Amino acid sequence: HVQLVESGGGTVQAGGSLRLSCAVSAYTYSDYCMGWFRQAPGKEREGVAGIYGGSTYYADSVKGRFTISQDIAKNTLYLQMNDLKPEDTAMYYCAAGQGLFWVGYDPDYWGQGTQVTVS
Repeated sequence: HVQLVESGGGTVQAGGSLRLSCAVSAYTYSDYCMGWFRQAPGKEREGVAGIYGGSTYYADSVKGRFTISQDIAKNTLYLQMNDLKPEDTAMYYCAAGQGLFWVGYDPDYWGQGTQVTVS
């Protein structure tokens, strides 16, 4: 079983930056595809960024602004978010799974979410 705990959300003005962190409780962390999803009120959950091995994925809406990274030694996943826009306002979730999210596999594990609000 994998436990995911997000942190780093908050309120920021448009154009600002935030870094989300996800502490991963997993013995074989590097075996999982890791990613960030978000859900705004009234909208479906969407994949924002993913990472597995040397491959990364970004939604078109965040390319060039968000960067996903991981520190395997610390079992921690990050999402650096720059040039934030009001439309980035959402609950952000860390996720882990056995398959690549960006080709259609659903995550197997989810964190509780952290709120990002851009005014």
